[in-house]
Amino acid sequence: MTSFTLISHLYIDILQLSSHFHWLAQLQASDSLQRGIFTNITTPKIINGVLSILFAYAILRIVQVVADWLSEQVPRRFRLVVKQSIPFFKGLIIVVVVSHLLNLFVYLSARNVLALSSATAVALGFAFKDLISSIIAGIMALFEVTYRMGDRVQIGDHYGEVIGYGLRGIRLQTPDDNIVNIPHSKNWTEAISNANSGQLEAQVLTDFYLDHDIDVELVMQILYQVAYTSKYTQLKLPIAVQMEETLWGSHFKLRAYPMDARDEFSYKTDLIRRAKQVFAKYGITYPKPPIEDNFSNK
Repeated sequence: MTSFTLISHLYIDILQLSSHFHWLAQLQASDSLQRGIFTNITTPKIINGVLSILFAYAILRIVQVVADWLSEQVPRRFRLVVKQSIPFFKGLIIVVVVSHLLNLFVYLSARNVLALSSATAVALGFAFKDLISSIIAGIMALFEVTYRMGDRVQIGDHYGEVIGYGLRGIRLQTPDDNIVNIPHSKNWTEAISNANSGQLEAQVLTDFYLDHDIDVELVMQILYQVAYTSKYTQLKLPIAVQMEETLWGSHFKLRAYPMDARDEFSYKTDLIRRAKQVFAKYGITYPKPPIEDNFSNK
């Protein structure tokens, strides 16, 4: 009975105490209601945000220009290392700027971040699904190292050197000196062939088509010598000559590596030019088209 009396008195005291601090409870409730996801948007904050975006853009351009210039100044073996660092620095700058803008305009509480990310994901998922797909594929390509700056890749019908790595896609410079923009989302649907995978050297295949009656051993010796004496050849890597027989002639394949993958077509031209000079010296002939082909063409 005594304990019941004590509990009753304690309950009455708590009610009286809460009545004195009722204004505090209302203030906390109103403050939690007024404190939404976004902060108060003021003119200084808008100016700060715009200047941050412009500054980040300038830094991105400077990073690209400096990296391109530095890659041509360092020793040849470090050229691709410098170029391959560009996507990392670009990504770091973008993350820093986005974090700064969120800190300016958003209350970064756990609840607000979750609500904002959910709403953004739903909105972007419908409106910009292709863009989001390309961004995610680009991030995965960074970790899976599908391609890097300086790589020579074949994507669909396009072949060339990766000279730009952006948030949405890459830029290829083709042998015809055209610039092709390819979205990262091609990773999901296209087979990607990478000739050098971050290395300075890339194998070059040069085809030679000769007559059936040629001296095979002499031709193979000539092709080996042509490759070993070229100023472009990386002698530390293997050189191979392969041969196939066809109905119209003998097909020789010379596989070798230039010291720099950028010299691919100059290297191939040099090999063909000097091989033809030696073939002419030794009277090595090329396959002749069949007679029925001559009549069919008339």
